[in-house]
Amino acid sequence: MRARFPDFRLGSVLATSFTGTLSERFGDAVERIPTPHRLIDWLAVNGLAVDSCTTAQLDLARELRESIHAAATAAAIQDALPASAVQVINDRSAQGRAAAILTPEGKRRWRLGSASGVEDALGVIAADAVSIIAGERDGRLALCASPTCQAAFFDTSQSRSRRWCDMNTCGNRQKKARFQANQRKKPRSAE
Repeated sequence: MRARFPDFRLGSVLATSFTGTLSERFGDAVERIPTPHRLIDWLAVNGLAVDSCTTAQLDLARELRESIHAAATAAAIQDALPASAVQVINDRSAQGRAAAILTPEGKRRWRLGSASGVEDALGVIAADAVSIIAGERDGRLALCASPTCQAAFFDTSQSRSRRWCDMNTCGNRQKKARFQANQRKKPRSAE
């Protein structure tokens, strides 16, 4: 029987969804890819299926994840991008051998090289990070308003004013806390 892992927090932007594999960075951190097999699962869910993953490849993936998070956070607050993060993102992007292919439904999918699937998948994720951090896509990088989360996310809402990385988790948690605080402030009615 397989161990129970936390659910993935999936989004529509590959690079920021990947940074979400570590959530609650400023609270009780939740590691969503604790094992090589769990990284395989995440990649498969995101259309980047690979056959195997070593512990060293998992370490490369986590290094990329943290580099994307650092660079996206800096971009979101309009700060200088950390040189070490930029280097890791560029290295992973350059080392990947994946090709964009068009499906019959008119969607883009990725075909990974056969020799080193994880590195190819990381190359796709790094290229996606380059695209959003460089401002090539319609949207803006923002940070989750939850003080325990502060995840970088890509806001494509019409007003570009989204506050939460995920309304179903961080947003609902904050709304619930606000509601409970308001309930405590209200005087109890006599029954």
